[in-house]
Amino acid sequence: MSAPVRIGTCSWADDAFVKHWYPPGVPARERLAYYAERFSTVEVDSTFYRVPTEQMVRGWAERTPPGFVMHVKAFGLMTRHPVPIERVPPDLREGLPVDERGRVDRPPREARAAVFREFLAALEPLRAAGKLGGILFQLPPYVTWKPSSLDYLEWAHEQLGGDRMLAEFRHRSWFQEETLRWLDERGIAYVTVDAPKTDAANVPPTLVAATSPLAYVRFHGRNAGTWNRRGGGAAERFDHLYAEDELREWVEPLRTLASESEEAYAFFNNNNQTNGVAQAPAGAELLRSLLESEDVPVA
Repeated sequence: MSAPVRIGTCSWADDAFVKHWYPPGVPARERLAYYAERFSTVEVDSTFYRVPTEQMVRGWAERTPPGFVMHVKAFGLMTRHPVPIERVPPDLREGLPVDERGRVDRPPREARAAVFREFLAALEPLRAAGKLGGILFQLPPYVTWKPSSLDYLEWAHEQLGGDRMLAEFRHRSWFQEETLRWLDERGIAYVTVDAPKTDAANVPPTLVAATSPLAYVRFHGRNAGTWNRRGGGAAERFDHLYAEDELREWVEPLRTLASESEEAYAFFNNNNQTNGVAQAPAGAELLRSLLESEDVPVA
């Protein structure tokens, strides 16, 4: 039996959702519940920018139905991104190295470990409710395949304890069979991506694979023109409304991933709008329709 493909979006509160997807007048507090009536899973990306509080996470657990799954993106300092000091939890700021731009960069392992502990402790309400999927580790594009990178990733995996790691790479040096074997040996889930078709070193190629019982695909859009535009934000980088033929390409790969896995997920990270259409939920709804029409189980 194939695992049903759970389809969702990366965030439920971006501007395009609020302006073009939620009905007018839906209060901010009720948006997650509205979203969860239509999708069975979501990826929380706001946690990349700030460590959530346990109270915040408890609210997510309470506003979603039984069986709903939330994957949570790791805080930037956990994935070797420099982070403004004001985004680090106040109780963890003392003694951290700060660069000339006011960012914490390359802190000692013990300082990072403290961030891991606080981050993971905040997720306990989701964990207790059985709604925590995995922790998404999206490495920076300048982190390449080399022994020191593998050492850090293995150390980070150990910090998670019983929580599952989802690893997304953005430098092309990672996209090789040796990476997949390394992940498989440790039970770390490889994240497959759909991105622009270009040879730029920081645009990940699409290598469809699963290295754990959990298969995971992220749709970043295919807008090569905005991906590396200087000064552009995430909404501009991933500005792309998927066409039916582009998503139809994914029917058979998702069928295969689902047949080889215990859990399968597909998330849309193109959180912008096109002519009044919120791109991410539109893509998620279209993919669900295409999979259903081809008898691929969805949830």
